[in-house]
Amino acid sequence: MKTSSHTPTHTNRLALQKSPYLLQHQNNPVDWYPWGAEAFEKAKAENKAIFLSIGYSTCHWCHVMERESFENEAIAKILNDHFVCIKVDREERPDVDKIYMTFVQAMTGSGGWPLNVFILPDLKPFFGGTYWPPERKYGRASFPDILGQVQKAWTEQRERVVDSSKSLHAQLEGLVARESTNDITLTAADLHQAGESFKEGYDSKNGGFGGAPKFPTPSHPSFLLRYGVRFNDSAAVRMALHTCEKMAAGGIYDQLGGGFSRYSVDAQWLVPHFEKMLYDNAQLVPLFLDAQLVANDPRFGAVARDIIRYVLRDMTHPEGGFYSAEDADSEGKEGKFYCWTEAEMKDLLAAAEFKTAERYFGITAQGNFHDHSDPDALKGQNVLSQAHPELSAEAQKLLASAKEKMFAARSRRVRPHLDDKVLASWNGLMLGALARAYAVLGDPTYRVAAEKNLQFIQARLWDSKTATLYHRWRDGHRDQTQLQESYAFLLHGVLELYQATLDPAQLEFAVALADSMMRRFYDPKEGGFWQAPEGTADLILRVKEDYDGAEPSGNSVAVGALLRLAAITDRKDFREAADKTLRLFALRLKRQPHAAGNLLMGLDFAQEQPQRVVIAGDRSSAAFQKMIHGAHQVYEPNKVVLGTEGPVEPFARTLKPTGDKPTAYVCAGAHCKPPVTDPDAVSKSLKR
Repeated sequence: MKTSSHTPTHTNRLALQKSPYLLQHQNNPVDWYPWGAEAFEKAKAENKAIFLSIGYSTCHWCHVMERESFENEAIAKILNDHFVCIKVDREERPDVDKIYMTFVQAMTGSGGWPLNVFILPDLKPFFGGTYWPPERKYGRASFPDILGQVQKAWTEQRERVVDSSKSLHAQLEGLVARESTNDITLTAADLHQAGESFKEGYDSKNGGFGGAPKFPTPSHPSFLLRYGVRFNDSAAVRMALHTCEKMAAGGIYDQLGGGFSRYSVDAQWLVPHFEKMLYDNAQLVPLFLDAQLVANDPRFGAVARDIIRYVLRDMTHPEGGFYSAEDADSEGKEGKFYCWTEAEMKDLLAAAEFKTAERYFGITAQGNFHDHSDPDALKGQNVLSQAHPELSAEAQKLLASAKEKMFAARSRRVRPHLDDKVLASWNGLMLGALARAYAVLGDPTYRVAAEKNLQFIQARLWDSKTATLYHRWRDGHRDQTQLQESYAFLLHGVLELYQATLDPAQLEFAVALADSMMRRFYDPKEGGFWQAPEGTADLILRVKEDYDGAEPSGNSVAVGALLRLAAITDRKDFREAADKTLRLFALRLKRQPHAAGNLLMGLDFAQEQPQRVVIAGDRSSAAFQKMIHGAHQVYEPNKVVLGTEGPVEPFARTLKPTGDKPTAYVCAGAHCKPPVTDPDAVSKSLKR
């Protein structure tokens, strides 16, 4: 846990919370409240505006604003005297964050964290922004100036503020509303148009899309790879593979410990914003697995293995849950844990090792990283990247020795803060990544970790009696929040695990999850899934999330999962909900394809009958597992793999093995190819 630099003479209500982010602020002199009825009632009773500050525990600029303003006694007095102050962890309450982020983006043209919003006691917003410095700098008004202006308006122009909030609320309703588009037909032409749009935005030099700052956004290269294979577009395939190559060579990728940082501050993937998020790494694993299958290049699979090694080593609860994130800062300095000076490396390594590592990693005396938020930060720091990756056999041995020594030395440094809360949503993504890695790479430790994670989620966050999935668990306690993305992401992960094991109990759980998600969040009239259940009292709007950014939207993941589950079970209601949701967001897909990468992949799946690989036989046999692996050795994203037990589609239940040999049937619609008993033959049957 990051500790406050402020002498803890203050303790506020956040001390009673479980969120690592809220606990970071428990000793601020600001009289923080958690989001909830106590704060809302106080604002009403005292007729005060609410200052709402939203962030997350590994957010660098959140730390900066805390040090500069929330630990400042004078600024805290202004806040305490004139406002009711609320802190929200955006990762615990993305539904709250979505509403106020949409407002700030519409008001200012940009967003980010910390997200700071002034709202009425009835929770309607009237003014907001992101980071504000304690004095005027960076071309920004100072935070005390902002507080003074808002307080003056609240005191002297209250009616105008209230009227403005009503108008802004109406605009906000319009921004999150979705007009009915169920009469719009989506076709393969829309996929082609989207693919061409992605290609136009491609950075041919550095890979990825756009300039600085540059985010991995795994759905972009994933869709482009899928598009390239579908339309036989070798240029699109090369763009996706090149993006993977450049990301893995850059400083955004931890060259010693594995795993990717959240983004790079430049266009070259060189200098990252060092925080590591579970959701990024969970999405990047299947991307690199796909790249290996398409390119037949094990280097991509090695990156996937390294990501998993990182997560299992540094981001896993002893009982199997996956933690949320690691901070950018260590000992109050961004990147201190990850960066190296030339002198440090010379002292640590033998001369030949240093010479090799210096060239390979691009080490210089002046360094390539300086903390832009702290002018007095460490000097001569180097972010490691593959600056000159061409190595002789002897040099490869020297580099391996150097990396081993550097990793051991780095492990003795003060680690960045770990956000150790377990989120059902992000765990679902990582569960799916592990399952897919087991299916493709065959490492049984991945299956063990995936099954252990599922057991953890079922024990800690799933109520089987009411079929309720809760969002967050930490330190022995779960919250009471329900979010559609938790159901959708976990459903995705469980389906990936089922397709890697064909355990009917996992399929039964997937069906239970899907049924509960449909019952609680689906809009049968217009299609699409609400972010939160009906009647969630602390939300001023119900939202259908449709933006695939760093994280996929709950709707896009639900579409993909329901389409697969429908193909496996022949449940028509799952297919109809997915189709109707696609139509609801048809205009988004047509007009803003870059904002809907995951949804485009769902559309791709929906455009043709998926290939179904039905494997019959004794699930406990090694031969059966080899058949499953055979089904996953070819890049065919529009396939499902299923067994003959449990709630599978009726035809699959009629299929039998050939003697004592596990047998695979590759089918599309009502047509099946001749059954095969050899794993390689399964792969060949799937190839287009």
